[in-house]
Amino acid sequence: MTPILDSITHPHELKKLSIEELKTLAQEIRVRIMDVLSVTGGHLSSNLGIVELTIALHQVFNSPKDKFIFDVGHQSYVHKILTGRNPRFPSLRQTDGLSGFSHPPESPHDHFYSGHAGNALSLGLGVAKSRDLRREGGAVIPILGDAALTCGLTLEAMNNIPRKLKKFLVVLNDNAMSISKNVGAITNILSRFFNSPTANNIYEELTDIISKIPGYGEILAKQGNKMKESMKNLISTAPFFEQFGLSYVGPIDGHDIKKLIETFKAVEEVEHPTLVHVLTVKGQGMKNAINNPTPYHGAKPFNRVTGEFHPPKTFSPTFPKVFGKHLLKMAENDPYLVAITPAMPVGSCLDTFMKRFPERCIDVGIAEGHSITYAGGMGHSGKLKIIASVYSSFLQRAIDNIYHDVAIQKSPIVIAIDRAGLATGDGVTAQGLYDIAFLNAIPEMVIAQPRNGHLLKELLESAFDYHKTVAIRYPNLSTSEEEKEIEKRELGKGEVLAEGDEVVIIALGHMDRCALQARSLLEKEGIKACVIDPIFIKPLDEELLKTHIKDARLVITIEEHALQGGLGSIINTFMMKTGLGHIPVRNVGLPDTLIEHGSHKALLEKYGMTPEDIAHLVSSLMSTV
Repeated sequence: MTPILDSITHPHELKKLSIEELKTLAQEIRVRIMDVLSVTGGHLSSNLGIVELTIALHQVFNSPKDKFIFDVGHQSYVHKILTGRNPRFPSLRQTDGLSGFSHPPESPHDHFYSGHAGNALSLGLGVAKSRDLRREGGAVIPILGDAALTCGLTLEAMNNIPRKLKKFLVVLNDNAMSISKNVGAITNILSRFFNSPTANNIYEELTDIISKIPGYGEILAKQGNKMKESMKNLISTAPFFEQFGLSYVGPIDGHDIKKLIETFKAVEEVEHPTLVHVLTVKGQGMKNAINNPTPYHGAKPFNRVTGEFHPPKTFSPTFPKVFGKHLLKMAENDPYLVAITPAMPVGSCLDTFMKRFPERCIDVGIAEGHSITYAGGMGHSGKLKIIASVYSSFLQRAIDNIYHDVAIQKSPIVIAIDRAGLATGDGVTAQGLYDIAFLNAIPEMVIAQPRNGHLLKELLESAFDYHKTVAIRYPNLSTSEEEKEIEKRELGKGEVLAEGDEVVIIALGHMDRCALQARSLLEKEGIKACVIDPIFIKPLDEELLKTHIKDARLVITIEEHALQGGLGSIINTFMMKTGLGHIPVRNVGLPDTLIEHGSHKALLEKYGMTPEDIAHLVSSLMSTV
């Protein structure tokens, strides 16, 4: 039962509650989150850790006039629950349900789509400048995770903070983690040792010792404030932020509602930009999540009583698991193979590689652009085999790095593009639907997509033989993994998966299953379709395509990618260039609109990408050509 939570329809109602009632509310919210996510899955640990902090912010400030801007909106579940969306919370990440991230169409309390780390401070500064130019009121409150400090964008924004900016409060939610444990020098700034209360004891002990120096002790002791300030610079996080014009407050216990409210009230009307450093525990309130914060970050459905994850419905490997397992095997046989990840060792299935060869599997933190440039520098000589593993949506942050620091430098690295395709439950901010479009524009770039796990292995084994920058994209879906000999793949060579002389269906990667099933349906109607897997998007196997297209009556392309700039666009250009433009073509893929979250099956059905949709499309077009 959650009686207090059930009575909350707007955050201003928190102002009526006592501290004890707010503490009870915090526990009710944790129960609600665990109840729902045990069924839907979602970002569990981060939201369990931010409960009291979110309650305190809403108790003191007035959303949406005061604007909460979440850095990585996956920590906004509590905010959603308190802003009128609790009745819909069980629809989280489901088709037509609530988004798992900040989502402006849902509520006036959400101001930006947010799914990537590091942008909240820049957005907040922009909102504050707009507010001041228009002489409006309201506070601007970027809510950062500590991992945001490993992002270059956050540091660029800190360098741009006006010293006299009013009602600008940065909340640093420090739980010592992003998804996996934070890495890099900046994380040391936030270490618990430097924030220890023993710092004050050190000040006092030093003063006491100095005062006892014969002849000079009393004089030196009078300089105690300067001595304290010097020590503060050595053992406190405050000077780091103060150098950027932020007044520093903290660290504060992020699970002490009373202390949080007192602190926020004290800085509510402050006349200069302020940072409140809050210490929280990721997974607070759930033992399994505290002990295992990484797997419970993006949690799968779990047993609500025991907290244990449900067994998988299928034991088929996923493309990322095939990638991680085979890359480890390659590394065992080749001491010159190195993998790089921007804070996604577990998601990209590199964690076992990292434990086995820590010097050759490198996590650079949430710094996607740096990860690519770093890979380019390491691989430039061609003496090492460098694999940069990056999610498709995160790779968007590194377009310039790919072009300027890798491609035109002719660094022969391999970019493994994970989560290429629909992001299902994660939705708009995480869709991996645009990488073909921006990579295809880069000269001499090689782009490939395997249709199954075995072909992924073959492309990984072959990619360094091409001596070019190679991108291999693959989805986070189950796949087959045949037990047969791995062969090298010739650059730019596709395959015919099924013969036919009337229709040519060009299916990219895992969409081969859809194409082959559609072919079977068409065969029942007497329509003979050829199915081609291009494997290489760039360069295309032009000879193979010409041979099978020239006598066809119709060409269909299928891809789990945006139609704008995707495989379909590339095939259209190829056909016009090679004199095949008289043959009708229909492109099947994702339209030029924001693709919301939902199940993989539901999204394919929504956008006409099922075997039945393809067969119906072909059947209707064949009657007119």
